Amino acid sequence: MIYSTEVQNMCRVARGANHGPAPIPQEGKWVQAKEIKDISGLTHGVGWCAPQQGTCKLTLNIKAGVIQEALIETVGCSGMTHSAAMAGEIITGKTVLEAMNTDLLCDAINVAMRELFLQIIYGRSQTAFSEGGLPIGAGLEDLGKGLRSQVGTVFSTADKGVRYLEMAEGYVTKMALDKNDEVIGYEWVHLGRMMEMINKGTDAGEALKKATGTYGRFADAAKTINPRHQ
Repeated sequence: MIYSTEVQNMCRVARGANHGPAPIPQEGKWVQAKEIKDISGLTHGVGWCAPQQGTCKLTLNIKAGVIQEALIETVGCSGMTHSAAMAGEIITGKTVLEAMNTDLLCDAINVAMRELFLQIIYGRSQTAFSEGGLPIGAGLEDLGKGLRSQVGTVFSTADKGVRYLEMAEGYVTKMALDKNDEVIGYEWVHLGRMMEMINKGTDAGEALKKATGTYGRFADAAKTINPRHQ
């Protein structure tokens, strides 16, 4: 450590307040985080690229500073899916600080890592008050049955109105309209559930039927339309 002459000639003044960092909530404990190994928790970050063509939701489960589990969900850019595939291989096993200083191949994923880093070091994690945190694999619970991201895709024009293409329940096959042509419900197919049944040997037609449901007043529709072709 090199000190300037001016500093060397200063007299020492004692520090009164020196209590360390404020404790943050982590997995049911209050922790004074001084090193990366003091950081634990499961939390999320959302990022976007410079032209804002796509976005990423990154979920990490961090134990003693090391990323043990990663869930990478991307929307809006085809290249991001390939970046996410590579980032999934890169990110686990690194400390949260290493991951912050690693190129995760896509600006949106890098920004999500930055935002998540801020969340986790300030103790704003999903598991802040959960004793012991969540087990590795808990991130998959966000995806639900069939392990598919919850995606909403809605298209609309001033002249022709709205089209629901995909909602939380699944892929929208029909929209229900009342006598005034206003939307009152929709029919959907849960693709994850359908593929799971097909993989277990269920006939495709039967699987489609079992994975189909409706929302709203679908049964009261004056007419239904295919949102992709009508």
